[in-house]
Amino acid sequence: MATALVNGRVLGDAGFLEAQAVLLEGGRIAGVVDEADARVRDADRIDLGGGWLLPGFIDAQVNGGGGVLLNNTPTVEGVAAIARAHRRFGTTGLLPTLISDRVEVMRAAIDAVREAIAQGVPGVLGIHLEGPYLAPARKGTHDAGVFRVPDADEVALATSLGNGATLLTLAPERVPADAIRALVARGAIVAAGHTAASYEQTRAGLEAGVRGFTHLYNAMTPMTGREPGVVGAALEDPDSWCGIIVDGVHVHPASLRVALAAKPRGKLFLVTDAMPMVGAGEPSFELYGRTITAVEGVVRNAEGALAGSALDMATAVRNCVQLLGLELDEAARMASSYPADFLGIARARGRIAPGLAADLVLLDATLQVCATWIAGAMERPQR
Repeated sequence: MATALVNGRVLGDAGFLEAQAVLLEGGRIAGVVDEADARVRDADRIDLGGGWLLPGFIDAQVNGGGGVLLNNTPTVEGVAAIARAHRRFGTTGLLPTLISDRVEVMRAAIDAVREAIAQGVPGVLGIHLEGPYLAPARKGTHDAGVFRVPDADEVALATSLGNGATLLTLAPERVPADAIRALVARGAIVAAGHTAASYEQTRAGLEAGVRGFTHLYNAMTPMTGREPGVVGAALEDPDSWCGIIVDGVHVHPASLRVALAAKPRGKLFLVTDAMPMVGAGEPSFELYGRTITAVEGVVRNAEGALAGSALDMATAVRNCVQLLGLELDEAARMASSYPADFLGIARARGRIAPGLAADLVLLDATLQVCATWIAGAMERPQR
């Protein structure tokens, strides 16, 4: 029997819809119809209580959650724990993200994600390899001791997932253009990040196949009057996407508003860069054998550098509304349809439309998560 979600404000392509029911069947959206439609009367009805029904959030940068860091637990169980932790915050699809590490850890993480997808672990869409092809001058909390330039074997390894999306963050000035082209030819989505590139080097990377920018403004050369840097190249380019961390810490709200004004609509999307404390009670974790702690919600390493975030996607959406003054529908698209476009999965996810996966999130009047659906399976977060 079909399920009908009724009495909600449904985010459609042109804005919120009233008095419309969303029909779910076989893990997909079967239709968006008037609540008086006969198919609604015959379905198993779920009353949404007047809440906001949005496409499920898609997070392309999730280092950890639920007390688990992918680097430390590159297993199917670790991947499942991370996805489960973020589901309570509306994230119905994510890329577990590996921070720069040794070849054997990279291989284990790719194998774990591949097997998680094969087993149908809910919410796992692929993998994000954040490094290790990065710039020491912009390393952030990454270990520069494992940085390297990819040879043919590593290009093959980095693109070996096979059953999901592969996002690879690299420094374009450190990786030859031929290697970038090879990664793209093998199906990787390449983003620039943790980079000391000049404007000219960044443009060369874009011409070689770089498609986006990882956590815009952070760990990259800034824009100045005489040197546009990576930030200037990112804001100028109309075709590339930029992930942004809207936590009020990583980037000043004014800088985020500048990016919103500069980039075409749809080219900025939300990421959390989340660490293990999201969905867990413990504020600390180990990375490279060193303790990293969140203090008042800000995650830093021992040197004081930002080391990911304690942000969840529902909070990022609320921050877009409250800090940046965006309307909820646009904030929701930045967490769903725009990352789906970036990852090349928009035909399957990211909107509430017939034929797409029944991945949804319900928010109440305060924009807190009331329920999520992955492939039509409903889950209410534990409070």
